[in-house]
Amino acid sequence: MRRREFISLLGGAAAMWPVVSRAQQPGVPVIGFLHPSSAEAYASLRLAFRKGLGEAGYVEGQTLIIEYRWAQGQDDRLPALAAELVSRRVSVIATASATAAALAAKAATSTIPIVFIIGADPVQFGLVASINRPGANVTGVTFLSNVLVAKELELLHEVLPTALELGLLVNPSNPNSNTDTNQAKTAADLVGRKVHVVYASTERDLDVAFAALIEKRVAALVIVPDALFVRQREQLAALATRHAMPTIYSNRLYVDAGGLMSYGASQLDAYRQAGTYVGRILGGAEPADLPVVQPTRFELIINNKTAKKLGLTIPDKLLAVADEVIE
Repeated sequence: MRRREFISLLGGAAAMWPVVSRAQQPGVPVIGFLHPSSAEAYASLRLAFRKGLGEAGYVEGQTLIIEYRWAQGQDDRLPALAAELVSRRVSVIATASATAAALAAKAATSTIPIVFIIGADPVQFGLVASINRPGANVTGVTFLSNVLVAKELELLHEVLPTALELGLLVNPSNPNSNTDTNQAKTAADLVGRKVHVVYASTERDLDVAFAALIEKRVAALVIVPDALFVRQREQLAALATRHAMPTIYSNRLYVDAGGLMSYGASQLDAYRQAGTYVGRILGGAEPADLPVVQPTRFELIINNKTAKKLGLTIPDKLLAVADEVIE
């Protein structure tokens, strides 16, 4: 090889050295981020997580490296993806939007700190010993969406007080599915209504589920919290509008996609708080000493444009207490 060619080759390689050096720099922590869905579907929430990291003094690509693992809607991949992050010896694992992801990480390691973001009760699923004193290597944020199913059904009843047949869309592979179903049935009994449960565990199941709801003459629908449903929120909003079925959801992402209304804690806040917790742990805090963060307020979001498409008039008292009305 000629000297000029060698120097040119050396220069090209040297241009790559800073990138490799940053990735291997001992002083830059590496964390894992485990999620059951896709990066595209959760882009805004991922930004909120990074905002929380920033509040704790960490900037992705500069003072922090994040190893992302997306299950693309296949929960059975979560254990293997969690094991990958453990083998990478990351400093912290953040798991988001699924109890199954948190459980997979907990099963994969008892030493690497884990920060979860879930809608369920973490004590019920054995993730922590208690809310105030989590113990062991796991803590995080719960937005309690799974305990709000009954409240969502009540709100739907206020919009359609004469509707006798209500629907509940559930992902049977979600660990919370039985609890959510029982809560909804109990709430429906209190107001003298009947709940028809339909199931969807893949994107392809959604059309079939809506067809079953139409066949049962269901007047309105509650979408139970699930990462699959969030990922397919635009499809769900379109199906609900096409079939003229008023629907309530667990967070505003659905309403922004054209859904009728949502009730729940802010997921943006939950992701931001989780990012802050990851930063605190990187700074030396122990997960066992960080209480599980719980929401202090819940927001009701109403899409009045969708209501008009459905031929609905939202009661004035709901419009008055809504945190936001999209016109």
